[in-house]
Amino acid sequence: MGRKKKVGAAGRFGPRYGLRLRREFLKVEEKRQGWHRCPICDQERLRREGTGIWKCRYCGAKLAGPAYEPPS
Repeated sequence: MGRKKKVGAAGRFGPRYGLRLRREFLKVEEKRQGWHRCPICDQERLRREGTGIWKCRYCGAKLAGPAYEPPS
C-alpha cells in the first residue's frame, strides 16, 4: 500500500479519523522524525531513540526530554 505525497505518513489511516486529526498527526510526525540540533555539541545529529530519549550520533550524549521534540 503506497502513500501519496499529499498525505504522507497519515496515509496509513486511510479515510478514517478526519482530515484535521490527520494533519495534526503529520505535524507531530515531522517534529519527531529527522535530525535535530544537539544542545551540547551544536551539531545536527540528534535523533529520537525512544519516547523522551534523544541521542546525539556525533558526541554520543543521551538526553531526556519531551516525547516528540528534543530538549532545548
